[in-house]
Amino acid sequence: MPREFGRRERVASQMQKELALVFQRDLDDARVGFITVNEVEVSKDLAMAKIYITALNQSDAEKKQQIKVLNELAPVIRHYVAKRMRLRHIADLRFYYDDSFDTGVRVAQLLREPD
Repeated sequence: MPREFGRRERVASQMQKELALVFQRDLDDARVGFITVNEVEVSKDLAMAKIYITALNQSDAEKKQQIKVLNELAPVIRHYVAKRMRLRHIADLRFYYDDSFDTGVRVAQLLREPD
């Protein structure tokens, strides 16, 4: 009987929670605005984590800049996450913008428009 949730999923879920706390409490960088961690995908060997974020009310250029800043701060963020999680090795962090929310808003606006 296969497990319902494997270790990779549990690590990803816990990492998502810890990242949210790091962004709220620990990270004091003015370049990082209000962001939401939508999803964390961890590789099978737990060596790499893809973090999908959303930042509201920003232009495309600001979103790209936000991702660039987060990827520059990845070692610092990884250090904060490592202090919070009880793992021997913490995955390398890579940040990506999740545009599913923006797409959903655009589709909702299109559906509301009269023909």
